[in-house]
Amino acid sequence: MSLAMVPLGRTGTTVSELAFGTWRFGRQNDDGEVEVGRDRAHELLDAYAAAGGNFIDTADMYGDGASETYIGEWLETRDREDFVVASKVFWPTREDANGRGLNRKHLRRQMDRILDRLDTDYVDLLYIHRWDDETPVEEFMRTLDGFVRDGKVNYLGTSTLEPNAWKVVKANELADKRGYEPFTIAQPRYNAVNREIEGNYLDMCADYDIGVVPWSPLAGGFLTGKYARDERPPADSRAANDQRFADSYLTSSNFDALDVVEEVAEAVGASPAQVSLAWLMHHPQVTAPIIGARTVDQLGENVVAADIDLTSEQFKRISTAKRHLTP
Repeated sequence: MSLAMVPLGRTGTTVSELAFGTWRFGRQNDDGEVEVGRDRAHELLDAYAAAGGNFIDTADMYGDGASETYIGEWLETRDREDFVVASKVFWPTREDANGRGLNRKHLRRQMDRILDRLDTDYVDLLYIHRWDDETPVEEFMRTLDGFVRDGKVNYLGTSTLEPNAWKVVKANELADKRGYEPFTIAQPRYNAVNREIEGNYLDMCADYDIGVVPWSPLAGGFLTGKYARDERPPADSRAANDQRFADSYLTSSNFDALDVVEEVAEAVGASPAQVSLAWLMHHPQVTAPIIGARTVDQLGENVVAADIDLTSEQFKRISTAKRHLTP
């Protein structure tokens, strides 16, 4: 199979229907072990490209820069123009007073470092990783627009601003007034149990024709079906070692939604994870969910979601299993 190509919002660029997230590249766990080292990272990128994938997602702080470095090394063996590469900026990568946020000093320094690590002249998409209340919108939008004008960035996006739709509106209204490049892509958390963006946020994306590229499509592993209602989580699972995660996800309403996902999965002969991804891919406002993997086998299992055809009734069942009610 080969992943289909879909429009990246209103940019005119096309991307594969599943993006590949590289937050595990170079990341050290609590024991100091690297989750995905260089060799495996390149194997995963090879497998993703072989499946027809072209949309690679990273950030300046993933693996303290190692993720971008691994990707840059891999791109040396490929035609850079075949891929749409996205990165993000906001979080501190050094200890100094201006080493975080969206101030001009930090943005310019990080932009140069991102391009250096990726060994490329430009990134296709640059997200702000968070909103910065300490930097005026005019300041960071003008700086970001400068990156586009200088050819360092093609498009701009926001990450993890949900449910604050007004912030994107404020920035894009200013961009329209000043002639700056607007935000054209949003990267919110969205899956069958995290539904906060439904309502105002998705409405805003529709009004401004903003593409939606969701992260955490499997709710941190909850939607894989690894957890069971009224049972202790597996000893090596995230829920067993992260109480905040357990409190957030191991809830009655989430298990109700998971029950529906599992019923649909059984009906179509797929895994709960594959059906959860397929549900997002069937959503009319979703551009491309971001999948991640530690192994090539895991990646392959996720990619199979592109072959799953949900009926309108199955899509509706999952959509209504847990709904976010906007106040």
